[in-house]
Amino acid sequence: MKKIILLAILAVVSFTAKAQDTKPYEEKMAKLESAFKELEDAYHSFSKRDPATFTDAEKAQLNQIMAKADSLDSVQTATALEIAEKFKATKFPARYLADVMYNLEYDQLKQLCDPSTGYYNEPGMEKVKKLLASYELRHPGLMYKELTMEDLNGKQVKLSDWVGKGKYVFVDFWASWCGPCRKEMPNVVEAYNRYKNKGLEIVGVSFDSNKLQWSAAVEKLGMTWPQMSDLKGWECAAAKVYGIRSIPSNILIDPQGKIVAMDLRGSKLQTVLAELLKLSLIHISEPTRLGMIS
Repeated sequence: MKKIILLAILAVVSFTAKAQDTKPYEEKMAKLESAFKELEDAYHSFSKRDPATFTDAEKAQLNQIMAKADSLDSVQTATALEIAEKFKATKFPARYLADVMYNLEYDQLKQLCDPSTGYYNEPGMEKVKKLLASYELRHPGLMYKELTMEDLNGKQVKLSDWVGKGKYVFVDFWASWCGPCRKEMPNVVEAYNRYKNKGLEIVGVSFDSNKLQWSAAVEKLGMTWPQMSDLKGWECAAAKVYGIRSIPSNILIDPQGKIVAMDLRGSKLQTVLAELLKLSLIHISEPTRLGMIS
């Protein structure tokens, strides 16, 4: 009887210790969320206005807000991953993983969705598992899958019209009504202008349902690369074939038709393209020089 009582006491002490261990993490994540909320409020005051009306001081302030948000995002992601590792046998990590899931690479997400963890079957993991399921359809290492749609002129086109033709093909999933897509587009335009003559092609796959809005956005945003759509919105073929659950999204396909990267945005898009296309150009140019010498 005494042994049973002692074991019960030990269990309570152990549970209390675990609860105390999580407290610093709960406080840290709560502070991060609060800081994010302040930045969001500050950002919304800008988002309602036309960027063309911003003064230099306001542009600097907005850049500062975005830089702080990126920094907080990095800390939040690192902390969530630390929680998942330290408390993997408990339910605790499920509270935070969905908040950072879009910041994670496919391999990281797959590792986190381990059925042997104590948090795997928690309700908070449902979104994370659904995202992993969508990644399973387009993660790096897979061969691309065909898409058949129409271009802006109503002509039937396929991804294979561009894939496998000796270039890297960046397939950009977007829509005219998608604010984040439009915000990211100048970065995609910059990448296209920089690398279109160095081995890169871009194909836009629109999730629009209105052709006029689609074509107007293409012109206004300066998207001079090929476009395709079946004008079915979220019911489009791309959503099913590539598991697209949110946009902007993208895949980068190598000259042999293999997916080598996905969901590249901002500076990461520029960095990856610079690395891959530099390697590609070296690979092409060296045999040419050797041929000239011989």
